[in-house]
Amino acid sequence: MKDNYSLEELIVAGFGGQGVLSLGMTLAYAGMVEEKEISWMPSYGPEMRGGTANCITIISDKKISSPIISLFDSAIVLNQPSMDKFGPRVKPGGILLYESSNIFLPSQRTDIDIIGIPATTAALQMKNAKIMNMIMLGAYLELKPVVKNESILEALKKVLPEKYHHLLPVNKLALEKGEAMIREIVEKEKVF
Repeated sequence: MKDNYSLEELIVAGFGGQGVLSLGMTLAYAGMVEEKEISWMPSYGPEMRGGTANCITIISDKKISSPIISLFDSAIVLNQPSMDKFGPRVKPGGILLYESSNIFLPSQRTDIDIIGIPATTAALQMKNAKIMNMIMLGAYLELKPVVKNESILEALKKVLPEKYHHLLPVNKLALEKGEAMIREIVEKEKVF
C-alpha cells in the first residue's frame, strides 16, 4: 500500500445507476472535510440511469490548475465500455481498479497496476446492490489513501439525503469490505 498523496487525479466511470457520480462526489466532499483542494466534474448521457456516466475527481494539497484532464493517476471502472474508453488513459505507473463481475476483458497494459474486484457479487452477498460503489471506494482507498475513512463517512452525511442516513452503517461496512477484499487480492496476486 502507498503513502498519502499531494495530488490525485481520478476518473470513475460506468453505467448510470451504478453510483459512479456519488462515489466521486463522496470522495470530493471527504477532501473538503480534510481541507484539501478538490474538483469534481461529472459527465453523463441524457438517459442517466443505464447510460454511461463518469466523473473526474481531483484531490490536492495545492491549488488545482484545471478540472479538465485527459490522463489520470487512477481509474475506477465499473463496466466494459468504460474499460475500453478509460483504460488507455491511466498514466504509466497508475492504478486501474475495475469491477470484475461486470468486466470480462480488462486492459492488457503492463505499465500500470490492474486489479479486479468482484464488488457487485460482494454487495449482493451483503444484500444491498447499491453499496457496490462504496466497496469499490474502500478498495481504492486501501490502495491510495488520499483521504481517511472517517472523512468518507462524514462526507456521506452530506452526499446522502437525510432520509437515507440510516444507511450510513451499511456504507461503513461496505468500505471495510472493499478494504479487506483488496488486501486479500493484493496478497494473493502479489501486486504492489
